[in-house]
Amino acid sequence: MKIDVYSDMVCPWCRIGKKNMNDAIEAWSGQSDQSVEVSYHAYQLDPSLPVEGLPFDSVMEKKMGGKERLRPMLQRVTDAGAAVGVTFNFDNVKRMPNTVLAHRITALLPQEDEEHWIEAVMKAYFEDGRDIARLDVLLEIAGELGLDPAEAKALLEKGEGLDAVERDQQSAQTIGITGVPFFIINNKFALSGAYPSAQFLEAFKKIGQEA
Repeated sequence: MKIDVYSDMVCPWCRIGKKNMNDAIEAWSGQSDQSVEVSYHAYQLDPSLPVEGLPFDSVMEKKMGGKERLRPMLQRVTDAGAAVGVTFNFDNVKRMPNTVLAHRITALLPQEDEEHWIEAVMKAYFEDGRDIARLDVLLEIAGELGLDPAEAKALLEKGEGLDAVERDQQSAQTIGITGVPFFIINNKFALSGAYPSAQFLEAFKKIGQEA
């Protein structure tokens, strides 16, 4: 079984959906002899952000229609994350970053390293409040994962990874994706949103029977 995941590192529901998917994959592996291959694809919720990003509160308050609407929304996300074992510390988040650099690094990695990288970037952002628009921060995270920051920097300076990000964005547009997380299973079945793990597992069972 193959799953293509379209997501953005600043999307909290993407982090929740990824956790639910992984929990379902773990359960599925105990019930089936079918392997699951996951590929991650870039999607930017707001590609118009300046490369250095903007203040988090001002961006989100404008989007939500005021501070009085933003705080309850963040609390709902925090509670939803806690319910599945994912932590959000929005008090630490000060910037709304442009994620193109983070996506470019994803594109440079072997497929087996994508999930660990994306999770590390999301944790750095949502839990520690690190500014993931900054190259130095991303290279620090890469180093923490045992990747080669110098190699990543050299490849980024050559423009590597940008074509892959642009292809993913174009692919998402062609498919008609307007929000993430978005999951495509076996190039045939689509799930849009942070589905609970039980619903992922039910989808796996149905799709597995058709394989």
